[in-house]
Formats: sequence, structure tokens, C-alpha cells
Amino acid sequence: QVQLVESGGGLVQAGGSLRLSCAASGNIWSINAMGWYRQAPGKQRVLVAAIISGGRPNYADSVKGRFTISRDNAKNTVYLQMGSLKPEDTAVYYCHAKIVRYPGSYDNDYWGQGTQVTVSS
Repeated sequence: QVQLVESGGGLVQAGGSLRLSCAASGNIWSINAMGWYRQAPGKQRVLVAAIISGGRPNYADSVKGRFTISRDNAKNTVYLQMGSLKPEDTAVYYCHAKIVRYPGSYDNDYWGQGTQVTVSS
């Protein structure tokens, strides 16, 4: 069993900041990638930022220069520091991870339950 538990969402005024956290727990051998997606009402879920093990972070164009993703491998945790928030950043933010549960097995996709971020104008 693997769980991704998110925290840190909430209501913030435009121009403000929020920090999201996501901790993976359970039967984990290794984590190949961790990242954040978001889904606004009536829209598809889209990538916000991701970080692959040993690789450089990848950001959606809409958040470059405003959001920073980081990862604590020892804690199996990924963070998303969001700054200069805009009303269009309002969405449910989902944590995602590609996790290998057993040595020699393939990784599988896991999702958190989602956390609401609302940016008021």
C-alpha cells in the first residue's frame, strides 16, 4: 500500500504565497519522479511542476519564475513553493509520484487526494 498525503492548500490573495507539501508513505522501494498537477473547474488536469530523480525540475510555462519544486529524498516528500499567485492559479492541486514498490519491478503512478488552492483578486 502506498499513500500520498498533501497539505498546505488554502485561500490567499493575489500576489501572495503558499507552500504545498506531499509525503509518500507505505511500501516504497524507490521513487523515480514526484510532481504536482492541477485541475481547475471544467478543465483538464495539467502538469504544474515535476522533478525526476537525478534530473532537473520541469515547470509549466505558466508558473515558471513563480513556483519552485523541491524534494527531500530522505523524507519521500515533495514541496511546491508558490509565489506571486494569480487568480488563474486557483485549482485543486494533486501530488503525483512514480513509485517502485519492489526491487526489479516497474514504477507505477500514484496520486494524492488533492488540495484546494484559491487565489482571490
